[in-house]
Amino acid sequence: MRKMHIKHLVIPLFLLIFTAIFQPIEVLARASMRFNYVGVDLCKLCHKKKELGDQYDVWANTAHSKAFYTLGTPEAQEVATKVGVINPQQSGKCLRCHSTCHVFTEEEVATDLRLEDGVQCESCHGPGEEYMYAEVMENLEDAKDMGLIMPTEETCRKCHNPESPTWDTEKDITPEGKRVGFYFPLRWKMIEHHKH
Repeated sequence: MRKMHIKHLVIPLFLLIFTAIFQPIEVLARASMRFNYVGVDLCKLCHKKKELGDQYDVWANTAHSKAFYTLGTPEAQEVATKVGVINPQQSGKCLRCHSTCHVFTEEEVATDLRLEDGVQCESCHGPGEEYMYAEVMENLEDAKDMGLIMPTEETCRKCHNPESPTWDTEKDITPEGKRVGFYFPLRWKMIEHHKH
């Protein structure tokens, strides 16, 4: 009778200790992953090939690649002065959308990247540390699991919105002739860079 009583105490005690030890592992396994940024130089190793759509060259010829330098123009300085910014190339208010280093925040977050690369690949596609490998990129779902983002209009509107000091409510024209501040299908065509 006494052996049965000890058995009933040992099993719950074992389960309690087991749970206390292994619960943090389960919690960590459910936690969202945080990937690191790798920079455009690594992206272009594969994405400069004709058979892949020349994505790097397409990007290099867009305003995104020159976004940091745009902040150094007299026009940018004029806009910055109006909103109380002394140097737009040093202000988080401007760099949050003009450099991937800021990852849409006013603080520099991705410190291994160069400000001068402007709005590079990982601003739209997410940090590439885990999905940048050819064997991962061969399977789109695997790449997404490793942090690849397929950008949408919502991605673009993180910066292209009325919070921008250069927002113009009539900048773009829809096929129906309506003037809007940002017309995604038109702007997407300007940066499109998929396989042909």
